Amino acid sequence: MISYPSRHCTVELQALPSRIGQVRRIVSAHLRYWHLDPLIDRAALGVTELLTNVHQHAQPDKMCTVELELLLDRLMVSVHDHDPRLPVVVDVGHADSLATCGRGLAMVAAVSESWGVRPDGESGKVVWFTLPTPMAAARASVARPLRRTTVAVEQPARQFAEVGQRVDLRRPEHAPARSAVVG
Repeated sequence: MISYPSRHCTVELQALPSRIGQVRRIVSAHLRYWHLDPLIDRAALGVTELLTNVHQHAQPDKMCTVELELLLDRLMVSVHDHDPRLPVVVDVGHADSLATCGRGLAMVAAVSESWGVRPDGESGKVVWFTLPTPMAAARASVARPLRRTTVAVEQPARQFAEVGQRVDLRRPEHAPARSAVVG
């Protein structure tokens, strides 16, 4: 079932690889419809990672709901599933550098403004992330005066291992907000 109210989109699906690609295309199309093209890549990556986690880890079934909600200054993306177990964040700094899994939530944290997880009743959870809308970013840059510098200092690129400290997601409160500068 897909619903398209003006500021809200809900997609119910079974998190199978073929369905994940379809939802990624639905998210992209809906963000284009909302004129939020700059958010498409980050939203599609975040949704893909969260749905892949449902596919790989959720029990007893792979049924879930993806919700997009356009708020005043941000896009809220959430995935609801029926598994009450909260995800475990892998410390990327201590992970095997050749591992092919375990970095999904670190990537969500890196591309989003904030993210978190919360229990959803007795039998499920919601994993969510937010992205600032281009209008919010424009307002923020107008509110801050531009600083001019005459010396350019090149900063080394950060690796995923520097996303943040280890978070215990078994607590009912939200995970701390993370920020990422893209561009």
